[in-house]
Amino acid sequence: MEPHVYTRDERGQRRGWIEVVCGSMFSGKTEELIRRLRRARIAKQRVEIFKPATDTRYTELFGDEVVVSHDENAIPSQIVHSADQLFLLAGDAEVVGVDEAQFFGMELVDVCQRLARDGRRVIVAGLDQDYRGQPFEPVPQLMAVAEHVTKLHAICVRCGAPANHSQRIVAQGDRVLVGEKEAYEPRCRRCFEPPTDPPANPPAQTTSEPVSAPVRLTDA
Repeated sequence: MEPHVYTRDERGQRRGWIEVVCGSMFSGKTEELIRRLRRARIAKQRVEIFKPATDTRYTELFGDEVVVSHDENAIPSQIVHSADQLFLLAGDAEVVGVDEAQFFGMELVDVCQRLARDGRRVIVAGLDQDYRGQPFEPVPQLMAVAEHVTKLHAICVRCGAPANHSQRIVAQGDRVLVGEKEAYEPRCRRCFEPPTDPPANPPAQTTSEPVSAPVRLTDA
């Protein structure tokens, strides 16, 4: 359920939170992002919308500075090359929207946290899994710290079941491949066929602190 659109408490102080809209390709993530941002504008709130410079799918039709859903529903936006720019360009916006979160690095998590602590409503849309069916950071990390998470599903092109995977249908091993129906199709868990070849650029592995040996307690 969409959170309440008002971002001020009973004392007039701004309160902030993070909303994540995730799912496979063709599940309506950007459409839902646009819907929430337009509702915020109807509520007379100051809104800023950002998209990564990597996403050039609709440049020829709509230009650079616009967020576009698969059904060509569009809303003006700002282009950013890194997550750090979001905090600088947000200005006095009460609501901050971010599309295609998977194209940003892990720094997006910290930036969204800072924006929320600053009293902003932050709405982030992105893929939660890559074409191999693996968690697509930073979206899973954002889901963990968000107050509200909405997972959407597409329709499997094979059997019609709810689809939560993005099946890549072209021979390309890079983890990030910007494309539409010519490169991907939605599949359910049963119909999804993960690739068997090693990834060209595997995700960075997180390291953890070494576990200390157990301490044995003895009588003095």
